[in-house]
Amino acid sequence: MRLRNIPGAREHVAESTFTINEPERYRGHFSDLFDGRPVQIEIGMGKGAFITEKARQNPEKGFIGIEMYSSVLLRGLEKVEVMEEPPENLRMICMDAREIDQVFDEGEIDRIYLNFSDPWPKERHAKRRLTHHSFLDKYHRILKENGIVEFKTDNKGLFEFSVEEVEEHEGFKVISITRDLHHDDEQMKDNIMTEYEKKFSGLGNKICRMVFQKI
Repeated sequence: MRLRNIPGAREHVAESTFTINEPERYRGHFSDLFDGRPVQIEIGMGKGAFITEKARQNPEKGFIGIEMYSSVLLRGLEKVEVMEEPPENLRMICMDAREIDQVFDEGEIDRIYLNFSDPWPKERHAKRRLTHHSFLDKYHRILKENGIVEFKTDNKGLFEFSVEEVEEHEGFKVISITRDLHHDDEQMKDNIMTEYEKKFSGLGNKICRMVFQKI
């Protein structure tokens, strides 16, 4: 959800040492920012709890959180900047997800996370959903061979739409699906809760998760 505009947010984001400004300059070389480590990205990172914890738990990888709105990204940056030991393998980019294949090169990304994306429930807005086939095409281009996409949502309509889009895409195969993640012991082993996940599961909503792979 978009936050109200916060005065000075753009300036703070641009000046932070965790922000990648003009990311197009690093196209094909993002791994160099992390001393050659494989790069994973979260598209729509919100306030950053998920990607920050991922980075903390996996120092052998580099992580980039992507968020369109500077006022939202600011909240993620503020959390990281006050940490006693912020993860050095974490960076953030303020950008529109539609531009990811212009920023990242072919086969450059190891894994993509899509967590509680905007469902855009109206049919005329289907192309804006981050699991629409037009976005899947972009993910396929930037993912390495056998690269993975992990998708979570509590929105049943969006989930069923997403499953259908992935199953119809020739470049991906589904690895696993659960429509009740928090009661699936196997899939919960590596699960990191997002802010929305905590909120929606607390309301009794079932969390759906799909993992699919580039072929």
